[in-house]
Amino acid sequence: MTVYPASELVFNAFVLTPPDSIRAVVLGQDPYHQPGQAQGLAFSVPNGVVAPPSLRNILRELPVTPIGHSLEPWARRGVLLLNAVLTVEQGRAGSHRRKGWEPFTDAVIQAVAASPRPIVFLLWGRDARAKRHLIEGGRHIVIEAGHPSPFSYSRYFRGHAGFVAANDDLVSQGQPPIDWSL
Repeated sequence: MTVYPASELVFNAFVLTPPDSIRAVVLGQDPYHQPGQAQGLAFSVPNGVVAPPSLRNILRELPVTPIGHSLEPWARRGVLLLNAVLTVEQGRAGSHRRKGWEPFTDAVIQAVAASPRPIVFLLWGRDARAKRHLIEGGRHIVIEAGHPSPFSYSRYFRGHAGFVAANDDLVSQGQPPIDWSL
């Protein structure tokens, strides 16, 4: 059985976005499950790998034209690209759900939400929105939208991804905007 991402990339989101640098959280479900795609960052694939449909739809919503499609630059700028489940079997989306990752990632969400500074939480899709109860207090910016998959893009994600709204809210709270460029 092949599991993604490679073992050295399972915690990549935490390596690239240390706790004291977190300004935003993008919550995904589980890693991409095809060879070469998963890199331990929600919704991201390495540059040079064909962007899956959900990622293509995210890129369409950016307020700037992307040069690449790896979301690693966001991670390095304080955007925690967290999946609720950190591993998956090849070709079997959701295969590691309810196998023990969720208590860990829920605790991560709660720890980030304990921050005294405002954090942007982008909750895309039903599973991500179900985690809203883990985000305490009213100081955080929570933006909910449908999942960026082709099945819900037109009705529930397009125009609702929240990049501009997140920055507007951050600026209104005296925080610098997030650089969403790639």
